[in-house]
Amino acid sequence: MDWDKLRIFHAVADAGSLTHAGDVLHLSQSAVSRQIRALEESLNTTLFHRHARGLILTEQGELLFDATSSMNKRLDAAAARIRDSEEEVFGELRVTTTIGFGTLWLAPRLPHLYEKYPDLNIDLMLEEKVLDLPMREADVAIRMKEPSQADLIRKRLMSVRMRLYATQAYLERHGTPATLEDLADHRLICQNINSEQVGAGATYVQTLLANNITSMLYVNNYFGVLQAVLHDLGIGVLPDYVIQDFPDMTRVLPESESAEIPVFLAYPEEMRQSKRISAFRDFVQEEIISHRKQLSQKGNP
Repeated sequence: MDWDKLRIFHAVADAGSLTHAGDVLHLSQSAVSRQIRALEESLNTTLFHRHARGLILTEQGELLFDATSSMNKRLDAAAARIRDSEEEVFGELRVTTTIGFGTLWLAPRLPHLYEKYPDLNIDLMLEEKVLDLPMREADVAIRMKEPSQADLIRKRLMSVRMRLYATQAYLERHGTPATLEDLADHRLICQNINSEQVGAGATYVQTLLANNITSMLYVNNYFGVLQAVLHDLGIGVLPDYVIQDFPDMTRVLPESESAEIPVFLAYPEEMRQSKRISAFRDFVQEEIISHRKQLSQKGNP
C-alpha cells in the first residue's frame, strides 16, 4: 500500500471530514478525496460511509485505522528516541496521572521542572482511566497502584493514605468530632463510592458512611473536595499529601485513615534512554524528598 495514501487516510479518519483533514495536511479537499478513492480502489473496498454530518469508518476502514494508528504510535516512539539521543532536554513529554494527584500535588510543583528545563513541553493528561503506555497513549505515568504490564519500567515513589481534614474555622463553629460516631453531626465531603477512584479510598468512605451521616457533599474529584473543605463546608476525605500545601487545614480523627495506597512512576522499556523521562523522573523524586522533609519538620508522619 502507498504510504502517502495511508497517511492521508489516517488524517481523514481522525478528523472525520475531508475538509478538516485537508486543513491539517495542507491539501485541497479534492486532492484528499482523490487519494481516498484511489486507496479504496487499490483495496477493492469502501473505507468510509458518507453522510451529511461527515464521514464514518466502515468495518474495513476501522481495521485499517487500527493499523495506521499503531504505525503512527511507533513512528512517534522512534522520533522520540531520535530526539532523546541529543544531550539537551527538550520537546514534548506526555504525562498521565489521576485528577487528584495531578491537580493537587504535581501541577503546583511543575515550575521547578520548567525552571531547569525551559524547552520541555509537558502535556499533562489528568484522568482516572489508565492509559496504555506501550501503545504510546502517554510517555510516562504516575499511578496509584503497581502497573501490571511486564514491558514497563516502574519505580515506587511514595505511599498515600486518605484522611479526614477540615479548616480550623469550620471546627471552631461546629466542634471537633472525638469519635467516628460524632461524624453524624457533621457534613462529610467525599467522592461517591461508585465514582472512579482508588479502591482504598472508596473502601474508606464506605466505612465512614456507616456512622449514620445525614449531610453529604459528593464531588467526583479531590480538587473539588478540597475547595469545599477550604470554604468551611464540612469535613473532607482527602489524600494526605495535601497537608503540605494547605497547612491551615486540620486533621480530624487522627486515628482514622484508609489503607496504604502505593504511588508508582512507570514508562515503557523502549524509553529507558529518554532524557526527557530521566529529567521528569529525577524531578519527581527530588520533589518527594523535599515533601517528606517538610512534613517531618512539621511533625506530620
